Amino acid sequence: MVTQIDKYIVAQFIKIFLFALLCFVLIFILVDMFENLDRFIDNKLNFGMILNYYLYFIPEIIKLISPISVLLATLFTVGRMINFNEIVAVKNAGVSLLRFMMPFIAVGIIVTGLSLYFNNWIVPEANKKKFFIERNYLGKYKPTVGLNRLYFQDSKNQLVLIDQFKEIDLTANKVSIQLYKADSLTVLLKRVDAEQMKWESGSWVLINAIERDFTASTEQLRTYAQVKPEEIEGLNKINLVPQQITKKQLKPDELNYGELDEFIGSMKKGGQPVDRQLVDFYSKISFPFSNLIIIIFGISISTGSKRRKGLAMQFGISILVSFIYLGFVKISQSFGYNGDLNPLLTAWLANIAFAGFGGINLYLKNY
Repeated sequence: MVTQIDKYIVAQFIKIFLFALLCFVLIFILVDMFENLDRFIDNKLNFGMILNYYLYFIPEIIKLISPISVLLATLFTVGRMINFNEIVAVKNAGVSLLRFMMPFIAVGIIVTGLSLYFNNWIVPEANKKKFFIERNYLGKYKPTVGLNRLYFQDSKNQLVLIDQFKEIDLTANKVSIQLYKADSLTVLLKRVDAEQMKWESGSWVLINAIERDFTASTEQLRTYAQVKPEEIEGLNKINLVPQQITKKQLKPDELNYGELDEFIGSMKKGGQPVDRQLVDFYSKISFPFSNLIIIIFGISISTGSKRRKGLAMQFGISILVSFIYLGFVKISQSFGYNGDLNPLLTAWLANIAFAGFGGINLYLKNY
């Protein structure tokens, strides 16, 4: 049964949570803007592009700071009730600690459920657009703009090597297409090197291409100013599309749960190590649950205290605990990335540790 005190707690919690979320988002954006202002100016980004960049950045910020905001809301709500002796009144009314925690737990479950959807579908889509701007307009993560050194097996006996791909105009630079003998993949039959390969009207066009044919007794050369790959005798039509090129280079933060699972499956088939990707995969589920864990932890360090704490103290505790939690996550991830810890355990280790400490502390201080 929902009581007046439940409604009061939920109302206070939500107000503080949303206010903290808004403040942290604004602070995060301002700090990042001052840090990257020179880069924006050097790359001549206009106001509209900068605005889009930060609009796409907001979901990632919300994902990172939601546990901090949840902890702040928990400490401020409980702290306010302690300061006004409302906790004493609740206890004198015969309300147990577990019953007192129910509104917090209920809100935590709702926030966790929303975060599971938000972090795994909304955030990756926003990150794709944000990283697109960083790769192609800011030159971030790469020495030159675009995606570099790409390798694809386009068909059973045909390989496509791309030195650089620009997502803006769907142009590949320094492309090499290698055709091997179907029954012996160590025998190179033909190689075509092109200065550029452009995506036009649903197909690839090679520009300034040189064909080397090794099927005869001597190497034969042919040059083309502009030609489609399938128009060169012996070559297969390139089935590769721009979306596949881009997707191959996406970061885990740009992939939703299903896409990352598919990506890990393809890496396993190729015999590649997947420890790092598995840690990121399991973290997509474990991180949203930190909102619920943090609430339990926050109540454990608030309700057991007999001293009244000011707003500055509550804020300081929130920031300290949040940094400890995020630091714990990063340290455990480094062990998981190196294969020293099981990826599943790595993803959940911080939650297990904080839930355990919060539960024990809650019991010792209140019973």
